[in-house]
Amino acid sequence: MSNLDAVIFGKKKFSDMLQEIYNNQKKKEQQIAALINELKPLINDIGDATLVVPLIKEYMELGLKNDEQLIKMATIVQRSLGQNKSDDDSLGMTEEEKAQLLAEVKNFKPKD
Repeated sequence: MSNLDAVIFGKKKFSDMLQEIYNNQKKKEQQIAALINELKPLINDIGDATLVVPLIKEYMELGLKNDEQLIKMATIVQRSLGQNKSDDDSLGMTEEEKAQLLAEVKNFKPKD
């Protein structure tokens, strides 16, 4: 069984998680393009643009943050799957990477 076929939780395989990251990115790309196309007719002057552009920027940043979390999770799983089991169960991460991940988890606040 290859690492891509390894079950990481429930019935979810690593390849399923990678596919989900890819599909989410493509879906967001289409949503952002549709949003921009819907908002274009509403922009008549620079004042309108200063109101609309920050909304688009915030939407894009939120999507990127969600993707970053999935990508980080995929990286952890990939390292875990490729790690030699004789290691001390560190998931193949350096101490610096562990500290960074823990800090990000502590600071992560999902949007309602």
